[in-house]
Amino acid sequence: MKNSSNTKLLGAAGEAEAANLYESQGFLVLERNFRTRFGEIDIIVQKDDLLVFVEVKALPNGNAEVLAAELGPRKRRKIVETAKYFLKNHRQYSNKIIRFDVVAVGLPGFERVHLIENAFSEN
Repeated sequence: MKNSSNTKLLGAAGEAEAANLYESQGFLVLERNFRTRFGEIDIIVQKDDLLVFVEVKALPNGNAEVLAAELGPRKRRKIVETAKYFLKNHRQYSNKIIRFDVVAVGLPGFERVHLIENAFSEN
């Protein structure tokens, strides 16, 4: 159980760092931990005509292969379906440019907060 709570704390800290990164770039954080029956999106941010759905991965013992495995087709599909649900229920964002980013926090060999813009798309 201790490991599970440590993982949650690590994840929450990583999400806070990712949110700070976007805010420092002038983005407005609209949602954190947006959950539906399809899945969860860690952070949703907006700046001008851009709406970004962000998946945050805190992987202090990982590497690029672990990150890729964590973001397999099933996980990406869940994020896309959750984003569609968000857009369906928040019509004010329907004319925005949509982007899916990944932020890796603490991944060895990369900067502390490593942003991967346009990490994946619906297709």
